[in-house]
Amino acid sequence: MLKSGIKWSLLLGCFAVLYACQKDTETVQFPALMEIPTGFPEIEHPADNAFTLERWELGKKLFFDPIMSSDKSISCASCHDPALAFSDKLAFSLGVENREGTRNASPLTNLAWHPYFTREGGIPSLEMQVLVPLQEHNEFDYNIVLLSERLKNEPDYVAMALAAYDREPDHFVITRALACFERSLISGQSPYDQFNSQSDKDALTDAQQRGMQLFFGQRTNCSSCHAGFNFTNYEFENNGLYEQYTDPGRFRLTGDVSDIARFKVPGLRNIGLTGPYMHDGSISSLEEVVEHYNSGGKFHPHKNKLVKPLGLTQVEKEDLVHFLEALTDETFVSNPLFTTKN
Repeated sequence: MLKSGIKWSLLLGCFAVLYACQKDTETVQFPALMEIPTGFPEIEHPADNAFTLERWELGKKLFFDPIMSSDKSISCASCHDPALAFSDKLAFSLGVENREGTRNASPLTNLAWHPYFTREGGIPSLEMQVLVPLQEHNEFDYNIVLLSERLKNEPDYVAMALAAYDREPDHFVITRALACFERSLISGQSPYDQFNSQSDKDALTDAQQRGMQLFFGQRTNCSSCHAGFNFTNYEFENNGLYEQYTDPGRFRLTGDVSDIARFKVPGLRNIGLTGPYMHDGSISSLEEVVEHYNSGGKFHPHKNKLVKPLGLTQVEKEDLVHFLEALTDETFVSNPLFTTKN
């Protein structure tokens, strides 16, 4: 397990030191690889996939390589851009042969702490998650067996797999290496974090502080679902987006009618960069998101009872948006560790 006091830079050598660059004459310090932000819990690693630099490098190579898709046209990064907190700007991402997906691509932020994955919560681990886009017809349209055979013909991948897991690049190696890389996508240095955990009382503007009070207050109840350091309680809710849904949500997994149109509550970190919003990308801006909740949403039998008309003024709605924008972590989205150049 990793604890906040452990400095992974000491274990990973010169590669995982604090990076610095010049931006508007100010020096920006980037967190080291696997550095846990203040106030975050430790990370639990699977027994068969403890973190090593070799595994991380292999996972990163796979993440950015279009070799993952059947026609070698797209990679994981095609839909999960580091500069957009590992999301994209489309309502539905495009897979092989420009096939349109069926759900909005989720950002890949702080996945190390998520208890399950996909919007219906059907995947219990990061190690298993990659199998979904890999085999989806509208995404990679491939399978793990064929991908393994393809990678075994690539000398670089064979050498990296042996160094990382002491075996050729088979299904075990592919799923574990990608999970190792994705587990390192840690974000916790936003202005909100600087204000809340690092006691920098100048980190938030007056408008952002007013928005924060609204967000965490009983008047809006935003933090009832978007709770904790990751701004999600990981539950499955309906927020009144539609009266009738074409996507069955969690019902697709459970078959329980009470789960119709319920979706996993998303985290809000870097939310200012990850639009469009909702499971189907149907809301284009944060202003529209706030207006949706201010209106109370549409009637649905499974709508969360906390979603009701709020009666916010225009200034209050703007303050909420300003606070949500304060969850953007510039050191995460511009960290050179998470680009193809390293």
